[in-house]
Amino acid sequence: MTPRLQTKRLTLRPLTIRDAPALLEARRDPEVMRYWDWPPQKTAAEVVHVISEHDKAATGTGFWWAVASGMDGGAIGECDISDIDRHNKRAEIGFLFRRASWGKGYAREAMEAVVNHAFGPLELERLSARIHAGNERSRRLLEKLGFSHEGILRGYVLREGLRIDCLVFGLLRDR
Repeated sequence: MTPRLQTKRLTLRPLTIRDAPALLEARRDPEVMRYWDWPPQKTAAEVVHVISEHDKAATGTGFWWAVASGMDGGAIGECDISDIDRHNKRAEIGFLFRRASWGKGYAREAMEAVVNHAFGPLELERLSARIHAGNERSRRLLEKLGFSHEGILRGYVLREGLRIDCLVFGLLRDR
């Protein structure tokens, strides 16, 4: 079960289909989705489908959170720990925030909580993140969190007929 995480300004709560309308604002925005593996989504039903797929995958190998401002606010973004490999003590992290939330430190605050949860209660030792080439905002955030650029996955994502390079970043618990 996905645990609730609390920061000074944010609540990270389990992502549910009730969050679809709030997250549709982010997921239909072409600028927010510019560096995402999937094109913008047009309807709440599409977002519900994505959330349902996360639920199916969350059998111990992933946690997905809705990020809310305060205790009872609507979702301003989402983040996750996915592809958890307990044998090798590693996982991948991800995040997506509404454009109105950019530049306020929310992504950093939320992801610090996710990293602390991964290296704390989950007892993971390595995290990775994958971003599209050119996504400088996410690159800066990962570097502020202590992640190091490890390489390029050439043509890793096929989006709307185009092959997109992805940059891989990694963070070790003890470094």
